[in-house]
Formats: sequence, C-alpha cells, structure tokens
Amino acid sequence: MAGGRYDFYLKKCLLPIPPNKLQIKIKNANDTVNLINDGQVNLLKKAGLTDIEFECVIPQVKYPFAVYKNGFKKASYFLDYFEKLKTQRKPFQFIVARRMPSGKRLFHTNFRVSLEEYSITEEVGEGFDLKVKFKLKQYREFGTKIVKIKTKKKDKKPKTNTSKPRETDNSPAPLSPQAYTVVSGDCLWKIAKYFYGDGSLYTIIYDANRDVIGGNPNLIYPGQVLIIPPV
Repeated sequence: MAGGRYDFYLKKCLLPIPPNKLQIKIKNANDTVNLINDGQVNLLKKAGLTDIEFECVIPQVKYPFAVYKNGFKKASYFLDYFEKLKTQRKPFQFIVARRMPSGKRLFHTNFRVSLEEYSITEEVGEGFDLKVKFKLKQYREFGTKIVKIKTKKKDKKPKTNTSKPRETDNSPAPLSPQAYTVVSGDCLWKIAKYFYGDGSLYTIIYDANRDVIGGNPNLIYPGQVLIIPPV
C-alpha cells in the first residue's frame, strides 16, 4: 500500500517496522470420501484453524521511518517480548491495522492466536539489524463435557447423564471488529464495560484507536468512530 500505513500488533507490542509481506492461510477441514462406484463426495465441515506467517526487521538503531509507541527500544527488548509470548503458553491478540495515505481506515485483521514458532536471522548485509520470522495459529476457546454415571441399587444398571459444556472464562472472539460511534457521556471504560463486560479492558480499545483518540485515552468526543477489537 504505497504511501499508506500498516500497524502490526503482537498483543500490545507494535512492531517498529511493518513486514513487507503477510500470508494468511485459511483452511478447511472438509473430507473427500471415495464411493463404491469410484465416485467422490466432499463432506463439508467447520473451517479449520487459520495459519499466519510473516517476517519482520527488528532494528538495532533508531530509523526515522520506524515507529515506537513509547520511545525507542533496542532489539533485545523485542526479542525478550517474543520469548515471553512463546514461553507463557497463553493466546494473545494479533492485529493488523491498515490506513490509506489520507488516513482513511481500511479493513482490520484481528485474530486471537498462539505463537507456534519464530526464527531469528542475522545477515552481514543487514548490519546489526535482525530478521524475525513468525508462525502463528488461530486460537479458539473450548469447553469440556462432564459425564456422571449413577448405578441403581436394584438393577445395578448404569445411567448416564451428560451435562452441558462448561463455560470458559472468555467467550469466543467475533470474527471481525465492530465500529462504535461515541455519544455524549461516553468514556473508554464505559465502552469496554458495555462490549467486554469488563471496563479495565479499555486499553485494548485505546491501542486500536490511538490515531483517532490521540495521546490521552481520557479525551474522546461525541461523533468519533472507534474500532472495537474482539477479545
């Protein structure tokens, strides 16, 4: 997107230099079955998990075209952050925000993902800068089923009672972000409470709308259109 801008977020970490290429592989879990007469049918099932791959440059020095949310950070800061995402074994939000040169927003990519693997490459031609290649996989919340078996005293026949799936702590995230127009009396805490049920998650909304809100999350105005990322 010549002249436009991409913002890549791994959880709350904004990559200083956006990747040149993003590959999103949307899979199906359909089954093809061979019939007796040598024909085939395709059994349609729910979509499989999406795979995401990209490679980015992590600079060792501050470039004028690089973007840092909270001031310049050395490459070691980002490497430590990536390692924590891997070792904590918790899903996190992957967001790509796209904007035209005029500032107009395009569509967003927003997935809850796990960090499957990443590799670090150093090349003489790149100076001291590093290249990091990521492989992410879409994460879906799931519940469990509890089966209770009771035996009657008379006939000793087992009776099976299957309960409803246990609700998980976090509901599955929507497939796409929502747009919300600020009205009089709104604040980010109130909006997060409405959409997420938890006002303390207002920072997710703020991080996704910094270019609209500005540097102070407490200053929002009626008529502003905010992107509400799923969590």
